[in-house]
Amino acid sequence: MQRLWIHHVLPAVFAAIPVLGAVLVFAAIPADARNEYLSRASTNPIDWVIIGLGISLFSIQTILVWKALRWNEHGFNERPDRWLTHLAQTAEWFPLLGLLGTVAAILQTFTAIPLDVQPNPREIIRNYGPAITATGSGLFMALVNILPAWIVVTGRDLIRSLAGDATPMVPLTPASTFPPESETRGRGMQA
Repeated sequence: MQRLWIHHVLPAVFAAIPVLGAVLVFAAIPADARNEYLSRASTNPIDWVIIGLGISLFSIQTILVWKALRWNEHGFNERPDRWLTHLAQTAEWFPLLGLLGTVAAILQTFTAIPLDVQPNPREIIRNYGPAITATGSGLFMALVNILPAWIVVTGRDLIRSLAGDATPMVPLTPASTFPPESETRGRGMQA
């Protein structure tokens, strides 16, 4: 029974946690704000880009989480770790894309106001909506795309504990872009 839980049930449960977390965060947004966001995001192309990229990367990470948490006689499958690390780093892009959409929408709002006419505050607020949705899309996609790598580290520790292995998990870390110091000394490069 313990083997079934460690090898099959827990990896599936842990892979589902980021999905559940994303749904819970979205559901926790007040209904009026959520409905306003959805109506504005449906007509804002930058939101389509942010949400499309975010959901795509999140889906790939969820599959990789499940694979990374599979325990076998040699330990965990560590092949997905590198990809999970790289994909988790892409979460940094989403707030920047949201900021780009925000700036573009603000520029669009102010360029739509004629210089010789007193602006109507209601019109400014109505035109400003896409700026807020782009920011929201970027922040939400950043949040959900950092969860999977964290789940792998936490899940592996728990699965190891349940399996009776007290060895702590080494956290996923980005691969270094520099060669190890021992390689640089032999080539005349200074460390």
